[in-house]
Amino acid sequence: MQTLKGVRHLTSATMKQAVSEFSMPVPWGEIRGKVWGPDHGRPILCLHGWADNCGTFNTLIPLLPKEWKYVAVDMAGHGLSSHRPPGVFYSFPAYVADIQRVIGALQWKRFSIIGHSMGGNVAGMFSALYPEMVESVVLLDSYGFLPTDAKELHTVIRQGFEGMLEFEKKKDEKKEKVYTYENALMRLLAANPSLAEQSAHILLERGLAQVEGGVVFTRDFRINLKNVVRVSLEQSLELQSRIQARVLVVLAEEGFEKMFSEPQQKTFTSTLLQGYKDQSGMVVDVPGDHHVHLNTPETVAQIVTDFLQEEAPSHSTAEVTQAAKL
Repeated sequence: MQTLKGVRHLTSATMKQAVSEFSMPVPWGEIRGKVWGPDHGRPILCLHGWADNCGTFNTLIPLLPKEWKYVAVDMAGHGLSSHRPPGVFYSFPAYVADIQRVIGALQWKRFSIIGHSMGGNVAGMFSALYPEMVESVVLLDSYGFLPTDAKELHTVIRQGFEGMLEFEKKKDEKKEKVYTYENALMRLLAANPSLAEQSAHILLERGLAQVEGGVVFTRDFRINLKNVVRVSLEQSLELQSRIQARVLVVLAEEGFEKMFSEPQQKTFTSTLLQGYKDQSGMVVDVPGDHHVHLNTPETVAQIVTDFLQEEAPSHSTAEVTQAAKL
């Protein structure tokens, strides 16, 4: 085991590919993840979706260029990463701060991001706040931002506060539910109709922990509460305009937009997509559902590869080796 500024890579014997386990300390515990590729490879950060974990990239990354270096993290409260402290809310800005911690530990100065769903929203905000750090962004069934109607802000923020307070009241009364593996699998599939069964097995590798009598879900159930940090469409467009990275949006035909119940949300997404196009971004539609990158990765792998290879920067081995050796 090698150590550099608190970052560890533990060799994984369970993976067929050359994959290592990533771990770094944060004030409330640790952020975990997985790493593919050589130390000197072009740096790519991979961010998963809500309630998923970094296993969501297990099938896609092996189809991307082997000479690049991919770091996929379990975001706080997901997978094997620590839960946030009691009383602390989960929000996109907090995830952006976490990513800055990860990048600081990796000593990456410039890198690209592949983000799915919520991970794409974190990627969008990060790229707007730190435009000088991000070369290219791939949004997998994500729009980079999730605007809230300004007239609804007060309602959803209040719901978030009340949900947290109610959660805290009941937490001591509630006993952690223990499942058999089969029941946990059924629960995950029922909650995520877009997941193929094999994909669910992949996510459960980091999504379950063994306890006496069975398994429990590793994710923090506070992630189910309403997000209290919201941005309007106007704020989203202002942030979007500050992104300097090349952007590729890959939308599944039966994906995220099909989940929207409010007509206003579809208006927001069309405005965001136009914003990317106005900044020379690419928008591509592919057959599949919200987890197309995990269920049928061959559908998106070549599109992602072609986009990232186009005008791909040439990194000097000496510069990147120092930044990436872990």
